[in-house]
Amino acid sequence: MNYILFDGPSRNTLLPFTFTRPVADIRIGILTIREKWEKWLGYTTTTVTEEYLSDKYPMVEMEENIFINASFLPNEEVVELVRNLQHKQAIFYREDVIAFFALEGEEDIDFDTYEAIELESEIIQINHTWDIFSKNDVALQLDFDLITAERKSQPISKTNNSIASENIFIEEGAEVEFCTLNASTGPIYIGKNAKMLEGSLVRGPFALCENAIVKMGAKIYGATTIGPYCKVGGEINNAVLFANSNKGHDGYLGNAVLGEWCNLGADTNNSNLKNNYAPVKLWEYEAESFVKTGLQFCGLIMGDHSKCGINTMFNTGTVVGVFANIFGAGYPRNFIPSFSWGGPAGFTIYNTNKAFETAQNVFKRRNLEFLEGDKAILHHVFQLTEKWRNGYS
Repeated sequence: MNYILFDGPSRNTLLPFTFTRPVADIRIGILTIREKWEKWLGYTTTTVTEEYLSDKYPMVEMEENIFINASFLPNEEVVELVRNLQHKQAIFYREDVIAFFALEGEEDIDFDTYEAIELESEIIQINHTWDIFSKNDVALQLDFDLITAERKSQPISKTNNSIASENIFIEEGAEVEFCTLNASTGPIYIGKNAKMLEGSLVRGPFALCENAIVKMGAKIYGATTIGPYCKVGGEINNAVLFANSNKGHDGYLGNAVLGEWCNLGADTNNSNLKNNYAPVKLWEYEAESFVKTGLQFCGLIMGDHSKCGINTMFNTGTVVGVFANIFGAGYPRNFIPSFSWGGPAGFTIYNTNKAFETAQNVFKRRNLEFLEGDKAILHHVFQLTEKWRNGYS
């Protein structure tokens, strides 16, 4: 069977992360949503997404196809329903379609002509940016169970202080010495070739993905995911870092999501609670306004390639777009558009030539090439986000 993940209506409410990737490639728990579906189904997947992303994330259609709404996270029940789908059948959760069967060339799908299969149990759906951290605990447990089933962890070094060690899984090549690992509140997963340096304190649920590093003396509370090749230090609480991003120094990051290739300067802090303890509002691109999250704790949402200088202070519920460069004393605004350069004293346009020069230098440090395809995507994002930079010089 051919499985195709599509963005669905959540795409616009998951910006800025979906400016640069399909919904399927958002990380929550240990794996990306795509990786979850592929591991459950035992098949690779392709993608229906925005046209400007389609060269990097193409769709492959075959004679028989099952399309899956990537905003839904797989579980045993829904995967079984998906595997058994037949032509002219669709799976629904409340009013939303989870998956449907279509033949090659069928375009104008009319679900009124389909047999509707209702999912009876609960399922995790990622509708908003804040869902990524607020639902990370459940997603992390599901991924932990999936990845570690019928497998044996590498031994936990005797130099560590571990609690509920049966909930700790260490992959081959990982290094963990003289750390405190408390998995009594949720699982702890240490990925292949990851490193936890001496004196780190971790309280689950927690995932340190492949080749990521926790620096000495870090204090990390669950539910937190540190994506592949990320480097973190200081204090972190309920945050998700996608991949290749750094919070390498002291400072606080809480109830937050960082995309790829972000960097937080030393002693950067974000507030995650308003002084009056009121529910937090957060900028949403689809509404083009601040919307209610229903959360009392909500910190920083930062898109790919954005960075900030030392001692940066982010107010409660701040959204930063793609390729922003933030610096200066005081609190910057709660919504910082993509390709912004500046801080509390004001912003100017971050020219794409300068932005891409920085990206090339960053990629070189990882022995990677900043490809023309990536530049084309980011040029398009620059144009898409122009209206929010009105008034910049």
